Amino acid sequence: MSIKLYGYWRSTASYRVRIALNLKGVEYEYVPIHLVNNGGEQHSSEYSRLNPAHLVPTFVDEDEDIILNQSLSIIEYLDERYESDYQLIPEHRIERARVRALAQDIACDIQPIGNLRVLNALKGNFEATQEDAERWAAHWITLGFDGIEKRLQTQAGKYCFDFDVTLADICLVPQVYNAQRFNVDMSRYPLISKIAKNCNELSEFELAKPESQIDAI
Repeated sequence: MSIKLYGYWRSTASYRVRIALNLKGVEYEYVPIHLVNNGGEQHSSEYSRLNPAHLVPTFVDEDEDIILNQSLSIIEYLDERYESDYQLIPEHRIERARVRALAQDIACDIQPIGNLRVLNALKGNFEATQEDAERWAAHWITLGFDGIEKRLQTQAGKYCFDFDVTLADICLVPQVYNAQRFNVDMSRYPLISKIAKNCNELSEFELAKPESQIDAI
């Protein structure tokens, strides 16, 4: 198969790309990269040749001879290459900018602070307990969701932007998964919760869930 996605079942960024691949109707080979077992398979010499940053996901399109990292770049590539019922990045420049801004609120400002390597560094280098690390992740998700919930009040419909699934929804749903994992009080965020519920009723989102992956443990 010419399309491969190297990822980890619980990786937020990998989760985003799985959703996008499903929405665009792209068949692909999923190659699990376990971030914990064997010292972290992302550090292996074989994987490092694909992604020197030692992170997931990594996307390979052999037909186009391209290797991409960074979930948002991968998703935009997929949206431009493949036609489907879902256009993930709007054509209108203002709407396109708004969708990207909300996606980056999540992918740049919230998610990286609670990434596995950050939590491991807190525990390994700063004497944080597992409970401390989980509180840290929950704090930053809560702070980010406070702002997003207010923004959604002026633009949300069934999804983040009216009634079309976009890149913003693809970023939001995995972050809600993280919020639930770190015991964030989601009753504070009725709009976020409604949008996540609507998205997860779509088969493309359901199939992308972490627990549906072959490497889920």
